[in-house]
Formats: sequence, structure tokens, C-alpha cells
Amino acid sequence: MGKSMWRDRAGTLFACQKTPAQGSKGMVVTNHPLGSAAGMEMLAAGGNAVDAAVAAQFALTVVEPMMVGLIGGTTCHIRRADGSHVIVDGMSAVPLAGTPDMFRPVAGAPPEVFDVEGRENQVGPKAVAAPGSLLAWCHALRRYGTLSLADVMQPAIRHAMRGFTVTPYLSDCIDSAAADLAKDRLAAARLLPGGLPIKAGARLVQADYGEALTLIARDGEGALHGGPLGALLAECMEKAGAALSLRDLTEYRVAERAPIRGRYRGWEIVGPPPPAASGVHITQMLNILEGYDIAGMGFGTVETLHLMAEVLKIAFADRAQASGDPDFVDVPVERIVSRQYADERRAAIDPGRAQAWTPGLLAKEGADTTHLTAADDAGNVVTTTQTINSLFGARFVVPGLGMVPNDYMSNFDPRPGRALSIAPGKRVTTSMSPVMALREGRVAYALGLPGGRKIFPSAWQALVNLIDHGMSLQEAVEAPRIWTEGPMLEVEHGFPEDVREGLRRLGHKVQVMPTVAGGMNGIQFHDDGGMTGAACWRADGSPVALAGGLARAGVRFVLPG
Repeated sequence: MGKSMWRDRAGTLFACQKTPAQGSKGMVVTNHPLGSAAGMEMLAAGGNAVDAAVAAQFALTVVEPMMVGLIGGTTCHIRRADGSHVIVDGMSAVPLAGTPDMFRPVAGAPPEVFDVEGRENQVGPKAVAAPGSLLAWCHALRRYGTLSLADVMQPAIRHAMRGFTVTPYLSDCIDSAAADLAKDRLAAARLLPGGLPIKAGARLVQADYGEALTLIARDGEGALHGGPLGALLAECMEKAGAALSLRDLTEYRVAERAPIRGRYRGWEIVGPPPPAASGVHITQMLNILEGYDIAGMGFGTVETLHLMAEVLKIAFADRAQASGDPDFVDVPVERIVSRQYADERRAAIDPGRAQAWTPGLLAKEGADTTHLTAADDAGNVVTTTQTINSLFGARFVVPGLGMVPNDYMSNFDPRPGRALSIAPGKRVTTSMSPVMALREGRVAYALGLPGGRKIFPSAWQALVNLIDHGMSLQEAVEAPRIWTEGPMLEVEHGFPEDVREGLRRLGHKVQVMPTVAGGMNGIQFHDDGGMTGAACWRADGSPVALAGGLARAGVRFVLPG
């Protein structure tokens, strides 16, 4: 289907709010212009896409402190110039002192809700899981990059020490978390001057964090994972009676994993494997959809949205039962991504009625029980998602570090004996979806986004927008989204009321949301070597492109005598 022809069959129309960037020598797209600029600085200096991605990640910890930090988790998908793919797994893990009953679940909570008494797994030191982000970034840089750690960290250090201008988006995020942030002296002093969220246009300086970054640039990741910064973090945890210790920081290991590969209408979709749920369930959902004429049904019609909602509920029913760290849970990957299983699930979908879905498979316990995209002109592509989990993570600043840590313990089931239950060293199951779509072996799209449990459903919808509806990349990342795991069906306000009412008539409990998940960004790769970078309206996303090039060989600048 030609570009924009999808509008002829659509039940929902929309206009893009941002414009893409075009380049030929490189592209960096992050959810903040300074993050994108940091990556582009590395490409302009002769670095590759991995150098650019790592520089952007460090910069984002400064300018997007609500989303990403060194005491967080990362899933990084790298396509090398030789065409090989690797997933660098730096996801957070349960502290080694963690136990299945370390939290008290809220009585009467439904199975999919992991709330505990006192919100201890969401706010404060007890919510912090062992971090992997800094180790993953340094691993990727050392193995696949070309520049030094000190070089790629310079933009982040500069923005932390000198400050940067607060955007309305950051100010609004601070306001959303203000009640918790106000309870922490350091967070309140930094983000709530005078008791109010720092205003858009103000300058935010994080000198203590800048000093910590400077130490890491000099001494490497060991400064946090075993060195003086790690000692300060461990001391903070010990004082609060939290499980995380210095041993967790020194014994954590980054894992490299082979990706999940699926096929959809002649395309190859490559994504992360367990413990990430995304690659498995995106493949599963695409397998189910392949039995339908999605293009003919049209974007944003009642028929299409009903079908996609049912497929989402199927995936989440299976995710709850059969997802987890493969070192602890025997995840039935081959069964989930099989065509036969897709046929079985598809046959049970009722086109005229919303249903409740139960798992179609089981997992067995093992015996040993924010996002960015970068590319260079050599063929290296990085799509990576990194996070401190919730907005402002555990919602406090670690003294002496200036860092906001993750609250990843909230992603584990506080009830023992389940696939997602707590176990020492167990990695968190994530919905992070740094995916690439290949055509005849060549990467055509690389994309991803932040957004918790809503990430892989949103990435899946973007792939359908591109492949089935023939949208441009800019349209695909900005298109209205839905999300459900049952019983509520969240729909963005971009879907018109007649479509929402049609979904209600089919039995869906529709809830209109301002956004579903966060700011998606991605890169499209053209046959002529050109690249298009796009970011959506849900964050401060900004593509930065590199074109032109060096002078033609042999050219000299000569003034007339």
C-alpha cells in the first residue's frame, strides 16, 4: 500500500505533530534534543553508532532524570556492520539477599497487581533492585564501540555541571511525582525549589551528579560497582534496611543473548529474548494477525481495534503465566512463537464479542531457580531502551551520588511460587522492545519506546502501521495507540467517539487516555543509503541527522598569488 493510501480505508485519521530528519552519514534519535546532540557529537568526531548510543544514554541520565539512570536497567539491541545481531542484557535483578516473602502483599489484590503494604516495592530504598545499566553501557562501548569512556561521557558531565534548560515535559513529570519527591530532602531541594516543581525554562544544575560522572569517566564502571560510589550506595541501602548490598554491585554480570526472530508477511522481525517479554510476544501477536487482512480492515476501525485488543489480551494472559528470567523459569519460547499455537489462539477469537482470556500454556520453575536509536553509515545500528522503571524510579536521591535509583522490585510478584516471584539474582521481566524489521536481510526500520508494560504492545502497533497500513515512519510513531490486558481497554484520545462507541458495543470497557506508553522514536533505512529519523509527540523526542561529508580527495584550498 502506498504511503498515505492507508487513509482511504481508515476509521481514524490524525495529523503528525513533528517532522522527521533526513541524513546519509548518521542518525541519532532520542527523547531529548540534548541526548540526540550528545550522540551526534560522537558521530561527528568519527565514532560509530555504539559510541553515539552510549554518549546519548549518559546524557539522558542528566536531562531525563525521571526516566533513566545509572542505577537502572537496560536492554540494548545492536546490529553490527557484518549483519549480526546481539542483545546486551543489563536488566536489574533481585538483590542476593532478597527472599520470596520480603514484602507483604496488599490483601485481596488481583493476581496481576503487585502492590505491597507501605508501597515498599515502589518508593524508597527497599524498592531498589541490583542495577545493570552502567555495566551494560560500558560493556557495549568496550566491545563494539571505538571511543573511550571519558570521551563519550563528556556531554553528560557538561550538562550536569553547567545545567540545562528544563522543558515543560520534565516540569510536568516532576509535578506528577511531587508528593513522593517532597518526602526526600535531596530530591525536594533539586526538583521542588520552594516546594513547587522547577519551572519550564529554569536551569537545572546537578553538580553532585556531575562529580560522580567525572569519577566514573576517570575510573570506569568500577567506581559504582565496587568503588567509592558503590560504597555510598550500599551505605544508603543498609541504613534503610534494604536488601541491596555492595556484593550485588560487584557480582552483577552483563549477559549477551541471541535475539528472537519472527516472520510477518515477508518481513523478519528481530527483538530481545527472555527475560524480555517483548520479542516473544510481538512475534506471537504478529503470528495471530497474519491470518487477517489488516490492511483491508483499515487503521483505527472498530473491526481492527477489536481484533488487536483481543490479541493483546491473549499475549498478556500468556505473559503472566510463562514469562521470566530463563535462568529461573523454563519459558516455552518455541511453543509461544509457533504458527500452530497462533492458529489455536486465533480460532478462539470472536469477531463480534470481547472476551476474557486465560493462559494457553504453562511455565515451569527452574531447578536452580526512556529509548534511543542510532545508526552510522558503516551499517552499525543500535536501538536500546533503558530505565529506572517508574517515573523517578524509587523517588529519592542517593546521598553523595546525586542519582535517582530504580524501583524494579515492584515488577516482581510479592507472592511466592509464581513465575514472576522474587528469587535472589533473578532478573526482572521487561516489556522493553528495541526491535528491528528486516527486508531481504537488510534492516529497514529500528525503533522502540519507554512505557512499562505498554511498551511491546505499542512497538507491535507501530510495526503493523508500517507493514500493513503502509504508513510513513513519522506517521507510525505518532499514530494513536490502544492497550489492554483486560478488563479495561485504554484508547488514546486520537480515536474518535464513534469508534470508541463501536468498541463498547462489542463489550469492551473503554477508558480514554491522554497517552498510551511513552515517546517512540526510530530510524528508517532507505535503499539508496539514506536514513529518516522520527520521534513522536509523547516526549521531547528529537532526531538529529548527519549528511554531507569530508572534502573530495585531492582538493586543496589555494589563494591566488
